Amino acid sequence: MITFPESAPIYSHKHKLRSRYGETDQMGYVYYGHYLGYFEVARTEMIRQAGYSYRQLEEDGYMLPVIYSQIAYKSPIFYDEEMTIEVLLFDEPAVKLNTYYKIWTDRRDTPHILGEVTLCFAKMADQKPCRAPNLFLEKIRNS
Repeated sequence: MITFPESAPIYSHKHKLRSRYGETDQMGYVYYGHYLGYFEVARTEMIRQAGYSYRQLEEDGYMLPVIYSQIAYKSPIFYDEEMTIEVLLFDEPAVKLNTYYKIWTDRRDTPHILGEVTLCFAKMADQKPCRAPNLFLEKIRNS
């Protein structure tokens, strides 16, 4: 079971995305495997909104591999529905970036999908875990 921290998030970002035909199964539901991709799109846009893109992160010699993920499926999302994907950070990243997700549509007052993804900052040169880059932390703090 996914448990969101009880404190207020230190940072959040909402991203809108419409489900596409090729992402649905025979029942017309978004196939469960696509939700991690949706999380990644929203997380990438969250970092971009903060002023530090994934591209810049990589150019600075860092990568962010996923080390943990969990998804709770509450209600299906259908073909051609506009989704709002919210990414939430509850603590300042150190070596790990802990992200939480809620996906909902206008059809429901509660989220269809809840998610948690933990990523680890690592140096590209040796692929060993490291602290979050200072510039990344500054951008998150000042957004």
